[in-house]
Amino acid sequence: MTLSITNREFRQLADYIKAHCGIHLKDEKKILLASRLETVLLQHRLDSFTDYFYYLKADRTGEALSMLVERITTNHTYFMREPEHFHYLEQHVLPQLCGSIPDRDLRIWSAGCSSGEEPYTLAMILDRYFKSMLMMQKWDRKVLATDLSPAVLAKAAKGVYSPQAVQALPQTWQSAYFSRTTDGKCQVVDSLKREVIFRKFNLMEESFPFRKKFHVVFCRNVMIYFDADTKLRLLRRFLDITEPGGYLFMSHTESLDSRLTGYRYVRPAVYQKE
Repeated sequence: MTLSITNREFRQLADYIKAHCGIHLKDEKKILLASRLETVLLQHRLDSFTDYFYYLKADRTGEALSMLVERITTNHTYFMREPEHFHYLEQHVLPQLCGSIPDRDLRIWSAGCSSGEEPYTLAMILDRYFKSMLMMQKWDRKVLATDLSPAVLAKAAKGVYSPQAVQALPQTWQSAYFSRTTDGKCQVVDSLKREVIFRKFNLMEESFPFRKKFHVVFCRNVMIYFDADTKLRLLRRFLDITEPGGYLFMSHTESLDSRLTGYRYVRPAVYQKE
């Protein structure tokens, strides 16, 4: 049976979540929030959501916040999700960028990478592209993959997936980039793992601590959790850390107003910095 949550308790938690994660919870999410967090309260022997709120505020390790995020978000992703993005990256974006980056340092960021399917897909595409162009030894092309949840980052770093999870990939990709474990799972090969850097990062940080700007940013199915103001602030931060001419890929369920952000519309869910 779900623990009851008062309107005041919901508002306290909703404001805390928005301030620390950017996630906007509407009033109709009150019962859902209570049901998602009930086991957390029981595990920590907390009697009310007020007690849980003060537990969150007192925690200095970040673990309580990470657990909260894992409970209220859906880490549903898969290989080659919205495949037209990856086709466009390989066929149009990479040829353009590789003709315009003088130091051959291609920087791609998978923001909100979840369990790793997106950044590994990006790494496969980069590997294929640079091999086909015979440029393997001449470019730095690692993918930065970040998420707020240590649990999904740990899973992503292991790179172990079910056979069903990799079925969306061409058979040649499966053979080239995965090996079979003793229990029949699919393990990302070490050479591809080395092309992805996983880091914990909160998109709500006051500043982005990156030394260099990115040429491509993938942030898909993340901003669906944000309200309009939070989304706009994040988009402007993305613009600041994107190289001129660089690209932002969003989910097809998301959109932006080019007049407010400084991005130019390229095609559905793909935008370019002027």
